[in-house]
Amino acid sequence: MTRIAHRAALLVAGLGICVAAACGAPAPASKPAENRLTIRLGYFPNVTHAAALVGVARGTLAAALAPTATLEVKTFNAGPSLIEAIFAGEIDIGYIGPNPAINGYVKSKGQALRIVAGAASGGALFIVRPAANIKTSQDLSGKKFATPQLGNTQDVALRFYLQDNGLNTVDRGSAVQIVPTSNADILTLFKQGDIDGAWAPEPWASRLILEANGKVLLDERDLWPGGKFVTTHVIVSAKFLDAQPDLVRAFLRAHVETVQFMRENLNEAKGMINSEIERITTRGLPEAVLDKSFETLEITYDPIASSLFTSAEHAFALGFLGETKPDLSGIYDLKLLNDVLAEQGLPPVASN
Repeated sequence: MTRIAHRAALLVAGLGICVAAACGAPAPASKPAENRLTIRLGYFPNVTHAAALVGVARGTLAAALAPTATLEVKTFNAGPSLIEAIFAGEIDIGYIGPNPAINGYVKSKGQALRIVAGAASGGALFIVRPAANIKTSQDLSGKKFATPQLGNTQDVALRFYLQDNGLNTVDRGSAVQIVPTSNADILTLFKQGDIDGAWAPEPWASRLILEANGKVLLDERDLWPGGKFVTTHVIVSAKFLDAQPDLVRAFLRAHVETVQFMRENLNEAKGMINSEIERITTRGLPEAVLDKSFETLEITYDPIASSLFTSAEHAFALGFLGETKPDLSGIYDLKLLNDVLAEQGLPPVASN
């Protein structure tokens, strides 16, 4: 190599080093996979958890956490099992109904979790069999009804509705029987005539109507101001929230984006919801059931906090929250959500 060619080669090499190192500014490198945090997300394969299903299907939630963290998902069948996973440190973020969240907060003396956003409102109905001849609340005496689980959101709603109408359950010396039963078994018992009705969430309420000729005795929206009440919200482990607020903010940014996407593209979102339900449970929903479910269900990031406090009062009145009325004043932490909403020019949500 001539002296000129040698000098040219050195110059080219030097330029390459300068470009690679941004001439003194180190190029950002993605975090090695083995050093990334893993964020564990829990949710149910239910229509009422649609925001989680769509956020996972679109990859929006996972993308919001990259490259700092990866998203690991786990599905549950009931709220109490997700709360136990929070207690055990196995879940960082979860989509869940109000009463399991209240129970988890009370049981842990306010240490385990915080509610950081809403996810769904509505989507719960009291469905009865036509043969049971139930027209009004006064026809409920002597009948047998089902709810998804003792002390869950729909169970508390039915028991308080009975109490509010001067009725009570068999265990309290009255004539109304409530049988906590899984949603799938509720549908079977309803078809067989072994129960007279059920207070059920979507899509099971719509399945009772379309597959078992059930009739709507009450749309729960009719019991709430403006027809709005929390069905599902987002909870975060208090330890995780304290340790990783930036990642929680990133997650909530993706959650709000998912809600906005669903509002603007509901038909596309329905397809994703059904594909995810089929992937998780091996069986999707008939299109008619999915469409009917969204007639009473609203996807929202607003936790509708006032309805949770009312639900807690109902649960306490029924004896589910101990002998002393619990202090729930610290159950919400909506600062990060409201930061995200402010970024997007959206109004804040309230924690009372």
